[in-house]
Amino acid sequence: MKYKAIIFDLFGTLVDNMHHAQFQAVLGRMAALVQAPADRFEHLWNRDTWPMRSTGTLRVPGAIEYICHQLGVNPAPEQIQQAADLRYSFTRDMLVPRPDAVETLTILKTAGYRLGLISDCTEDTAYYWPQTALAPLIDVPILSSEVGMKKPDPRIFLLACERLGVEPAQCLYMGDGGSNELSGARAVGMYPVLIRAPYENASNTRRQDEEQWDGPHISAVAEILNHVDSTLIA
Repeated sequence: MKYKAIIFDLFGTLVDNMHHAQFQAVLGRMAALVQAPADRFEHLWNRDTWPMRSTGTLRVPGAIEYICHQLGVNPAPEQIQQAADLRYSFTRDMLVPRPDAVETLTILKTAGYRLGLISDCTEDTAYYWPQTALAPLIDVPILSSEVGMKKPDPRIFLLACERLGVEPAQCLYMGDGGSNELSGARAVGMYPVLIRAPYENASNTRRQDEEQWDGPHISAVAEILNHVDSTLIA
């Protein structure tokens, strides 16, 4: 085998990215529940609370409370919980594997590859992850909100390698380029591959690595088989 392990990103890779319009609509409904201005609520959610949510410092209700404090609004506890429940439901509904994801991971796992996941995500994603169809196929999930660091911190890539029991050079990394993940994986010695599903709207996501990426590109999860053992390709 050319590699011993394949490490995947989650959103924009194994599942679709959060659709921007739907994401904004949910934030607007959350803001209405706590009687906060939607535009300022969204701004603080994305700018202020993301670093804290993605490293596990804030859970969803705490993030809502933080925003309300910043905006000088005083919702009742039940209003905060209702707003949090909207976010939890949205996250749960987003964690649907892409059509070829489960089959591809099954092929790789059956062939003897160790499979990992590195995701910059918040505690709601971490909560629902074990319930997904992908979870039983991933040997080592590294979720930023659980480990207190996120991409492209080299430590998060090296932690995945340590838990998988492989060296970085034995890992193929696949992601959509968000969080500078491809350059981060390359910097520690992994072999990164960019995935970009053609149906995704470019305005939906932020992919810091994508435009300047000079490495290999694929457009579907199953195409990763072209970069591993050729006997796996049907």
